[in-house]
Amino acid sequence: MKAEGRIALTGGIATGKSYVRTRLEALGVPTIDADRLAHAAIAPGTPGLAAVVARFGSGVLEADQQVNRAALGAIVFADAGARHDLEAIIHPVVRRAIDGWYASLPPDTPFAVAEIPLLYENGRDREFAAVIVAACDPGRQVERLMARAGLDEAAARQRIAAQWPIEEKVRRAAYVVKTDGSYADTEAQIIAVHAALLAHFA
Repeated sequence: MKAEGRIALTGGIATGKSYVRTRLEALGVPTIDADRLAHAAIAPGTPGLAAVVARFGSGVLEADQQVNRAALGAIVFADAGARHDLEAIIHPVVRRAIDGWYASLPPDTPFAVAEIPLLYENGRDREFAAVIVAACDPGRQVERLMARAGLDEAAARQRIAAQWPIEEKVRRAAYVVKTDGSYADTEAQIIAVHAALLAHFA
């Protein structure tokens, strides 16, 4: 596909990015999820996993050699240096996979969406023709993360604070989907963004 059809989807942790991506996919948009690629980058037997163990020790592994994400998360969200080291292991692999995916799409694909949580933090927004941000009120974000990940409020806020403020991401976005309201309200916004993308890139 053409470079001008590369669209990024981002937001904050627990702001509804994956929901927006799956709804766009249901509308026929090719999508890819960087989080899934990140998990694959450190799967058992990969060079990524070997690098993680070399940096963080075997204590971050389960008995089956899968990464214990809770243990690793507790380390990297408490230490910016450790988080940077983990990102240095994972992000190049994910970046190559996303670039390869875009290159594999049919030439007549008008646009395709890559969900990339740390898009702005890593300065990757410049690589995309437009950015969609999924956003919600920060208080709702804390509640969702606590419920989803089983974290206490302090841990949830620590993880949110490791990312850019959602307000700044909204300010920079070409398209915004607010996920505070009902599913019907969110769906209406997604349909509107899809229509706008078709009008612009098709």
